Amino acid sequence: MPSATRVPLLAGRLPRAGPAATVRSMLVWINGPFGGGKTATAHELNRRLPGSVVCDPERVGYGMHRMLPAALRTDFQDLPAWRHSVVELLRLTLAAWDGPVIVPMTLVDPGYFEEIVGRLRHDGLAVHHFTLLAEPATVRRRLGRRSLGLELKPGSWALSHLSESLQRLGAPEFAQHVRTDQQTVAQVADAIARSAGLAIGPSTDGPLRAGLRRYATTIRHIRFG
Repeated sequence: MPSATRVPLLAGRLPRAGPAATVRSMLVWINGPFGGGKTATAHELNRRLPGSVVCDPERVGYGMHRMLPAALRTDFQDLPAWRHSVVELLRLTLAAWDGPVIVPMTLVDPGYFEEIVGRLRHDGLAVHHFTLLAEPATVRRRLGRRSLGLELKPGSWALSHLSESLQRLGAPEFAQHVRTDQQTVAQVADAIARSAGLAIGPSTDGPLRAGLRRYATTIRHIRFG
């Protein structure tokens, strides 16, 4: 992937993006339920958008979990420190990175969404938000595929919260909605890039290679503890 131009950061206060950001500096937030294809789509965009970068807020959350005692490791999205850190790190990235910043992250709480995405928009940053939606059966099938052949537990968090997540994410505040049931990952990436005004490279993968890429992405993002 070609490297984007980095802008040196001044010591001291965190630079604020917004009016000072370049035209190419934009944030593409990919929302959706667990198993909805966010990570695969983000990395497909990253592969085909020169100069783009993927910033995964889950890494911040898992880092906080590792720092906290086990008894305090609840949903990291409920930690004000996580929400604040995500905003500040994305501000820093947008101010210093001359290219699209792609963020795959589920946000279903309207308050948390406004606190993060709404705050970035309020600061004048170019934020394009997309929510990937599909029928419950489609998401369950994708979750099963993501488990690499292992049987999903009926009481798993992703399955037990699927209906609620889809219902909440279908609300107008989580637009722009992208239905993915009948689309490949490459086609979803095309739709997002087109809506955001990004010149995306062509997809040259056949079904086999696309499937191998998807599984490779899944394996790279398995979380252990």
